[in-house]
Amino acid sequence: MSNQDKNQNSGQEKSSEVTRRDFIKYTAGTAACISLGSFNFGCGSNSSTTGVAGYPIDATVSTTVKTTIEFKQTFLTEMDPKNLQNVAAYANYGYGVWNDGPGLVSEKRDDIMVAGYAYPPSTSPSKQLLRFFAITDIHITDKESPSQAIYMEVLIGKETSSYSPAMLYSTQVLDAAIQTVNALHKQNRIDFGISLGDACNSTQYNELRWYIDVIDGKVIIPSSGAHVGAGSIDYQKPFKAAGLSPEIPWYQTIGNHDHFWLGSIPLDTGDLGDLRGSYISSTVIAMGNTLANASKIYDTTPPLYYMGVIDGSTATGAIIKAGKAGDPGFTSPPSVVPDPDRRSLNKAEWVNEFFRTATSPVGHGFNLVPPGREKGFACYSFTPKPYIKVIVLDNTQREDDDSTKIHGHGFLDQSRWKWLKAELAAGDAAGQLMIIAAHIPLCVAPKDTFLEWFDNSDNPSSVQNAVDLPGLLAELHSHPNLLMWIAGHRHVNVVKAFASDDAARPERGFWQVETSSLHDFPQQLRTFDIKLNSDYSVSIVTTNVNPAVKEGTPAATARRYAVAAVQIVKSPDIYQVDAPLIDPATQLVNGTDPSIRPMPTGSYNAELFVQLSDEMKAKMQALFPVL
Repeated sequence: MSNQDKNQNSGQEKSSEVTRRDFIKYTAGTAACISLGSFNFGCGSNSSTTGVAGYPIDATVSTTVKTTIEFKQTFLTEMDPKNLQNVAAYANYGYGVWNDGPGLVSEKRDDIMVAGYAYPPSTSPSKQLLRFFAITDIHITDKESPSQAIYMEVLIGKETSSYSPAMLYSTQVLDAAIQTVNALHKQNRIDFGISLGDACNSTQYNELRWYIDVIDGKVIIPSSGAHVGAGSIDYQKPFKAAGLSPEIPWYQTIGNHDHFWLGSIPLDTGDLGDLRGSYISSTVIAMGNTLANASKIYDTTPPLYYMGVIDGSTATGAIIKAGKAGDPGFTSPPSVVPDPDRRSLNKAEWVNEFFRTATSPVGHGFNLVPPGREKGFACYSFTPKPYIKVIVLDNTQREDDDSTKIHGHGFLDQSRWKWLKAELAAGDAAGQLMIIAAHIPLCVAPKDTFLEWFDNSDNPSSVQNAVDLPGLLAELHSHPNLLMWIAGHRHVNVVKAFASDDAARPERGFWQVETSSLHDFPQQLRTFDIKLNSDYSVSIVTTNVNPAVKEGTPAATARRYAVAAVQIVKSPDIYQVDAPLIDPATQLVNGTDPSIRPMPTGSYNAELFVQLSDEMKAKMQALFPVL
């Protein structure tokens, strides 16, 4: 048994011990479910409810080709990013105001085509091969959990991954996004959907169930613990999710937030005590300023800070129970009402939840994991069309790698690396166009940002990456049927060209398309239309979509908050004005990447052309002699 298996088994035993019978013991008699009116709370999203309504979206549903979100960047008063929690001041200072802006053109891109390539005339026929949507980094958040990292934003500023007021509405935003997908499907049939990881904010059971249950169209009870405000506060009220159209199958990718504490720290090392136990604890977790000292995630040197929770009885979600340990009022840990549904999930448990859904397919791809793999193996492939293959790759770090740095890097162990190479080879042999769907993108984050390809040379006796970045790119270039690598993780809408490593063989080039988060501005999803052109090249038309939020709904409030947050923190990554060119060998910045375009609205639409190999071109001509 590997160390990874031992950790997973250990975590599974701990998690399975937290039963509702145990909960009575932990809370000294406090019942696991509380009653409020006609609702019963605390028993998950499937609790008994009566007359629970949903939230409609706007009647007009379109993409960013027609309209974008615009807002100003001058204000009556400039807010300090560390004061992002002062939500009540947003309106007075002018933050969060937005309007519909002009559409964003879909740029034609021939970066990886043969030199001098001429686009097919716009009047020439084409054949749509595939249409799908992607969502990512939803970060469904239990804002009342004692084991979040809310106070990190107050300490650092600009750290909206740990706190943004939009987090109050994570389930409602997902519901609006799913309804928008349904409307787009009615306009033009969608073959499938894929979620690119970070469904959860911090690998909690209730976070994952809310996520799945929103897509399944169940009644959602978006609160936990004492469920304060559940009868009166909009972000706490139960609601009926619309659910994804049963005509659209959807598939899932795993992200770092889905199996690490806040996407950063393994749960079972013991270096921070019983980190897994903190989720179901009655006291708020105390941490060092981990995100500011991201190379020492296990450092417990004082000062420590209680990370706080959201007060669900307040309209703007006030942060409470947060502050420096030892200060007045914080001489002992702040307490909360515990909840067993907050328990953390190891990878195997997380994967297993996708077999408990009402939508299709069963397992949402994890039913296709090859037999005999280790527990928690989260790679698989599927063929939405006989001539197209989607390779879903888990490229997150392992829990047992002994790294003391934030666990947000790209990584493949020997098992996953061997599997990926075999899947690519099989796709070539079968004459299939291929798409790789992974959480973490390639060659866009410089060294020491904790988003780059994993280098564990500091721990030579520990688990190492099975392939370095140049080796991975060489392998990808060797498969001419690879169209693109799609990813989330960075919360940006970036398109990058990986031109061929052989100028005489342009078909060895591929594209990388990143999709932004539903958590942070611009809170978008993407559609992908893959079509066969009259010259038997392939086009990938990738388009950003704003959820069609209806004014007066919680999702509309979330958009205002997301706009306000980006106005206050002024995140340059959202707009990607000067994208760094990363040297794969060193992962250091080596100039500016000309293939990554500026994003003045946070969005980017493009038609990406791909040259097919002679063999694949002949196959497509045989399959589709007339377009």
